[in-house]
Amino acid sequence: MEEMQGRGLEPAGIERLREAIASDIASGRCDGVSVCVDIDGRPVFETCQGFADRRNARALAPDDVFVSFSIGKQFANTIVLSAIERGALSFLTQAADLLPCFSGSAWRGMTVAQLLTHTSGVLADAPSVPVDVLMDPARLTAFAAARGPRSAPGERVSYSTVAGHAVLSELVRVVDGGTRDFAAIVRTELFEPLGMKDTSLGLREDLLPRLCPVVARYEPPGLFDPHGMEGFNHLLAMPGGCMPAGGYLTSSGDLRRFVRMLSNAGELDGVRILSPAMLALCARNQTGERPDALFESVLGLRGWQPWPACIGLGFYVRGDALTPGPMGSLNSPGTIGGWGAGSTAFWSDPAHGVAFSLLSTGLMEDTRHMQRVQRLSDIVLSSITV
Repeated sequence: MEEMQGRGLEPAGIERLREAIASDIASGRCDGVSVCVDIDGRPVFETCQGFADRRNARALAPDDVFVSFSIGKQFANTIVLSAIERGALSFLTQAADLLPCFSGSAWRGMTVAQLLTHTSGVLADAPSVPVDVLMDPARLTAFAAARGPRSAPGERVSYSTVAGHAVLSELVRVVDGGTRDFAAIVRTELFEPLGMKDTSLGLREDLLPRLCPVVARYEPPGLFDPHGMEGFNHLLAMPGGCMPAGGYLTSSGDLRRFVRMLSNAGELDGVRILSPAMLALCARNQTGERPDALFESVLGLRGWQPWPACIGLGFYVRGDALTPGPMGSLNSPGTIGGWGAGSTAFWSDPAHGVAFSLLSTGLMEDTRHMQRVQRLSDIVLSSITV
């Protein structure tokens, strides 16, 4: 939809967006896509195209529910940042101060900030552990601590797919008093205040009829094994399971509300989640020119050169370089956002006053997904009416 008052998107830009999305679906690169765009806090575009479940010819509906994958990290990070604003944690809090399993000398100095920026040294890959350990933050945290750091804390940028956010969730749970699990904390501190009624960490029975199955539309090689990604269907069906790194269910409307909050300096509909000062700090690149070790395996595959990771405190940031990534080349340097395995992404660009969110079905290979988000983002930003 396009608003008649204020800035919007040019009709030609809207048509380019729809055509680009339709082309991906028609070619089988993905199955369905839901995109929302706000400008200056107003909805100016939304589309819902393709399939929720192509195999069963189920069309994608505006209120369908998706697996979050790693944009769930930004949900968890928002809770951490809120705890810092309240004084319960600080960026320089050391994990060992609150979690005895990190008391060994190898973990000395590992901080909350390093966990938020993927520089902590906590194991990067999804560990080969029983499902009941993988889906239990306390047990996974203990496992990661016992394994020792993969690199010295602060030394290297190495994206932690699962374990780092298990540790963060345990830190929050401890300073919260230890009586609530992290799923309850994120629900009462973020989802309910923001009116994110279709979002949960872990299984919620009432959402299952609208849940889109996880299906991969690519074959190896790639950043992640496609068959492993489809395993999320079984992980999320585990009663009581909790994966703070990405095991959330959410809808297009709920993700839009979360991104609107970020775009509105941390407040939405009279509810403040984060302060403007905190979000300004989050938009600074904390990893400098260092690349993310996550992408080492696909550089040769794509013919890419290493590029700056551009990770801020809890969010990816755009930065200045022209690089691969889940934002447009036209985004301003202070844009913050996140992306998840082959299917999800969002960003908030305060300089341009634009908020963008995408949820999709039929996972793309991750580097192709990043390019898709970059392409759609540039169409949006080049189509803003004056």
